[in-house]
Amino acid sequence: MDNKKEVSTETVQKLREETGAGVMDCYKALTEAKNDFDEAVKIIKEKGFVKMEHRADRATGAGCVRSYVHNDRIGVLLELRAETDFVVRSEPFQNLARELTMQIAASAPSTVEELLSQPYIKDESKLVKDILTEVVAKTGENITIGQFYRIEV
Repeated sequence: MDNKKEVSTETVQKLREETGAGVMDCYKALTEAKNDFDEAVKIIKEKGFVKMEHRADRATGAGCVRSYVHNDRIGVLLELRAETDFVVRSEPFQNLARELTMQIAASAPSTVEELLSQPYIKDESKLVKDILTEVVAKTGENITIGQFYRIEV
């Protein structure tokens, strides 16, 4: 008799909603994790990082400029790029742009590398690069931070 539990569609859907990964990726992760949801999330995130490395060479020809002003004293301009306009207009991309501008306002990084290596202000157990990786996994496209400016009065 087989000791494997069957992966339910509800669990696959829940994992998909949490991670943004594809249905088959979620199914494979749950199978590999023997239906352990938290372990499957870890597997998806690890594989998402691997996929991000494969996407890193793809050109990011579309993008947006996002601004943020905090208490009329700190202003941020951010250039965030993706491969297509479709992703640039998507909710995950727009949320990422908003979160990054607030991160820059709060933590005043001087370079993109410094920004990516900072703890995320809303969840210090994650780095900013982890948040970027999650959105890359959700959208399936390379996303890059072009440039940013922070002005404080």
